[in-house]
Amino acid sequence: MLRFSYIFFFFNLLISAQEFRHNVFFETDKYNVDPTEEKRLNTFISSLDSLTIEAIAINGYCDDRGTTSYNLSLSKKRAETIKQYLLDSEFSKKQLKVIDGKGELALKNSTNIPEIRQNNRRVEIVVSAKSSDENIEKPTTQTILKGEVNVGDKIRLKNIYFKTSYSTIMPNSIPTLKEIADILVERKNIYFTIQGHVCCTHDTYDAIDRKTNQRNLSISRAKFIYTYLLQQGVEKHRMKYVGLRRKFPLGGDPKYDRRVEILITHIAKED
Repeated sequence: MLRFSYIFFFFNLLISAQEFRHNVFFETDKYNVDPTEEKRLNTFISSLDSLTIEAIAINGYCDDRGTTSYNLSLSKKRAETIKQYLLDSEFSKKQLKVIDGKGELALKNSTNIPEIRQNNRRVEIVVSAKSSDENIEKPTTQTILKGEVNVGDKIRLKNIYFKTSYSTIMPNSIPTLKEIADILVERKNIYFTIQGHVCCTHDTYDAIDRKTNQRNLSISRAKFIYTYLLQQGVEKHRMKYVGLRRKFPLGGDPKYDRRVEILITHIAKED
């Protein structure tokens, strides 16, 4: 009975997860990602935002030209390039289960040889993922901000999720941010610093903002929230913003480290 239950559980896990595939193509003898392929890769990464990622496999390949040892080395370099790109794009090392160079792919027929070779110079990314179960975190940020707050309190903007490797928030997070802005407009005595964070980078490095290709994503996220609050009517003199890179990871699902917090710095006496 126990064995049957385990098999049933494993079967359910398999059918609940889906595979998402993407190929990154390379020029002959190259292992850097050119601008066109980078744009395609970023579009693929953005398509994963609403999913819970369980595993990522990265396999590099070459065309049939070159020696076996050269092709094996080049295919590994291509796989490592994509691995590093994903790490800089806030994917966790724990999610990267396979990174390998497979060497050359043989020609399958003698027609369209240049096209076949172009398709064989690639890295294949296979993502196993399932739909996220979005649960509203309680107490919400709105509830906390409406209550008693003190200098030194650090309040995470709950249920506000950022797009992977970008400073913009997910569309379904906008209504929550609007509610937070309305509360801060009313509570004119609260002064605060907006602190931006990123996920999954090496040590305490910042992640790369794929919109600008600058390694300053944490400050870009803080600035995004700052600008939004300013546009909604929160006074400029009450706010500052900083980027804290990956100094304070929370652990767990990477989406929780792609976050912004508010640090209460001053509470003025109300008239």
